[in-house]
Amino acid sequence: MADFVPQPPTRRNALGLAALLALNLGLPASAARAATTDAGDDALGRSAPGTAWLTKVRLRHGTVMQSFAFDEAHHCLYALQVMQGGVRLPGEKRTYTHDERARNGDLCLNRLNYRGVLTGSMFLKGFGHGGAMGVERHGKGTRLWTEWDAHPASGYGRGVCAFQFVDGRVLTRHSGRLATYHPVPGSTSNSVTIDGGRRRLLLRYKTQGGPRFAVYDLARFVAREFRPLADFPQPDAHLGLPFQGMALTGNTLYHLMGSGYGPHNPPASGGNTYLGRVNWQTGVSQVDFPDRTAPHLSPREPEGLAVRHSNRRLYLGFTQGAPGHRRFSLYSKGL
Repeated sequence: MADFVPQPPTRRNALGLAALLALNLGLPASAARAATTDAGDDALGRSAPGTAWLTKVRLRHGTVMQSFAFDEAHHCLYALQVMQGGVRLPGEKRTYTHDERARNGDLCLNRLNYRGVLTGSMFLKGFGHGGAMGVERHGKGTRLWTEWDAHPASGYGRGVCAFQFVDGRVLTRHSGRLATYHPVPGSTSNSVTIDGGRRRLLLRYKTQGGPRFAVYDLARFVAREFRPLADFPQPDAHLGLPFQGMALTGNTLYHLMGSGYGPHNPPASGGNTYLGRVNWQTGVSQVDFPDRTAPHLSPREPEGLAVRHSNRRLYLGFTQGAPGHRRFSLYSKGL
């Protein structure tokens, strides 16, 4: 299918944006309420907070969790984080600071059970920032998809890759154990996730025209037939909120935006975490609204989004805790 021009935002979409802007610009609460009067009943719940599933979970390193994904066949989840400073891996001549690891695109990949207990980890050198990841049933096992080939100027991936998890293994961007892809040459900030049930791949990438989403048939993508089923600009990117995650299920794409509490995003505002739902076949937002899940967390930065198909729920990740001692919590909403 050829690329298409998305339709103009619907009235519901515009109202969601108005509410978000009202809240973040410090307008009266009545303005925000007025902007969402036709919200209607939505399965995600515009104002209903998510339900806590895992809280205060530790990863191998004390840095922020960037993204996560479920391996439902094996009842575990995987989580990515930029490596912390002071770690020296085999073959390295010295330790590196956290900032150096971020510029290099060096990630720690964690495996946890459904109780939040760490059961293994591995390292990915030169891959990217870890903004999203996916899990694919592959033969009798599982393989993981992440961004890959970090740009030296930003630390964000210029492509994506797939590989098997092996506890304790260190992979570099040039490893022969990777299946690597550059679906959009010249792009950066590549992020990837998988809809395993329908065998589709969701890619987010940036070009000079800004961030875009593209959906591919997974088998054709693996065969390097990079002809997307759909390709369109990321809805609401003009708000300038950091991208924090995405998920794909059926004809629906979910995306998460926002930042942690701070001077321009105080707790009293309710935070600027923003959750959107898009029909990827049209590129038009169906729902978009500020999400009020877990307002008590600090710094409450949204980090990661994933669908768990076995219970038809959408999971949102949030960071909490002091720098160097970060933990994460997962909250869910029904689809």
